[in-house]
Amino acid sequence: MYETLTYSGGIYKSEEIKELIDDLGGFILQENIIQMDLVLNMAVPIEDVDKIKEKAKELLGEISVAPMAGTEIAIVSPTLARHHLPHAACDISEYLRRFGAKDNMIGLARGAGKGIAGITRSEIDLIEEHDIAIFALGSFKICIVDKFFLYNNIDIPVIVTGAPDIDVNDLNGADKYVSGLGRIPRRLKRGENIRALRELVKTVEEVLDDKRKEMTSDPPIVPSIFVKNAIENQIQAIQEVGSPTPVTSQLSGVRVKLNYDKYHEEIENVLIEDKLLKDIADIKRSNMYDYIWVSLLSESSIIQHS
Repeated sequence: MYETLTYSGGIYKSEEIKELIDDLGGFILQENIIQMDLVLNMAVPIEDVDKIKEKAKELLGEISVAPMAGTEIAIVSPTLARHHLPHAACDISEYLRRFGAKDNMIGLARGAGKGIAGITRSEIDLIEEHDIAIFALGSFKICIVDKFFLYNNIDIPVIVTGAPDIDVNDLNGADKYVSGLGRIPRRLKRGENIRALRELVKTVEEVLDDKRKEMTSDPPIVPSIFVKNAIENQIQAIQEVGSPTPVTSQLSGVRVKLNYDKYHEEIENVLIEDKLLKDIADIKRSNMYDYIWVSLLSESSIIQHS
């Protein structure tokens, strides 16, 4: 079993903690350098967490639990227009990243107005390439309730946010609802906003925990972090990708930020222990920039395929 943690500290001597993670059989999930500061999301064996904490203390850094590390979350707004996207959706995105999440903001093409709002098949497919989806909606109860058709056909867990108090049972297709996060034309810095963001974090963690428990009954043949590590070690082109997290971990797969047409055969032939990746996963063209999306098959699916 692995614990997901976040290390925050300076760049100086940061190679020491990276080497320790490798020596302990752990994995680096995400690395961000901001000027002279380093933020490192990692997965390490539970029994070795104290060793990581000791090294962080030695380097004058900090360790915190990152319950969302190794997941990818879609934050969906009705449109990219200024009255929908900022500021709530942006602040939700920024706040979740503090807890290790890798999130992507998605604006729907037809969300400007209740009368014409809609979602396309390709938008649904893109959203379903994530672990969970958060629909950041508005301030009026009738609009939020009536727009259930935006998310009721989505197969991953859906959390809806909005300003008013609403019973989640009134939202057809939503798994959870978090209030206090409607259209707010400023940064979410006031007390009530921070409390709402904390409630959202708690809700996201609950949904992810439920999904992890569900996966234990029929898990992927190998953990996604093993696949991430193998791709990074075996595909040279990954080293040339300038985007953050060129191989992004999910609960049951990874997103590889390489062009599908050019690299999918190399990805298919990555060796995981004694198996080729194509034998234990579905490797598809992503709806995001023609990247490669690797969806790991479960143990029962492997048996059926064989």
